[in-house]
Amino acid sequence: MFNDIGALELVTIVVLAILVFGPDKLPKVIQDVTGVIRKIRAFSDSAKQDIRSELGPEFKDFEFEDLNPKTFIRKQLTENEDLREIRSTFDLRKELNDVTDAVNSRETAPAPAAAGTSAAPAATGPDLLKKPAAPAAEQRTPYDADAT
Repeated sequence: MFNDIGALELVTIVVLAILVFGPDKLPKVIQDVTGVIRKIRAFSDSAKQDIRSELGPEFKDFEFEDLNPKTFIRKQLTENEDLREIRSTFDLRKELNDVTDAVNSRETAPAPAAAGTSAAPAATGPDLLKKPAAPAAEQRTPYDADAT
């Protein structure tokens, strides 16, 4: 709970507590604060037990920490058998390399052409880097300046 409080902050709190409450009343204040904290914890534990008993036996392993979205997602991703199987069969690097090769058109190249013929690249699909030719006049869609 107080993992992020350093030594300097702790000393400052103690000095302020002594100045505010005085050395005579400080032990009584500490006892009161610890008593209140114990009562809050007991009330919280009692409420958790009541909720678990009301939910029934099918929720006997229910933990309130699972209601935190981060914890819930982490638990579902690590404990789900179907997802483990999918992750074991899925090779992300291989899939990424396949997509990269397809985008860069580095698929398996055909055998080199015979000597004396020009070696033109095989057309495996449209060249995405080349600007397409303008369509013929009869293929162009009409442009209406007033409609835009």
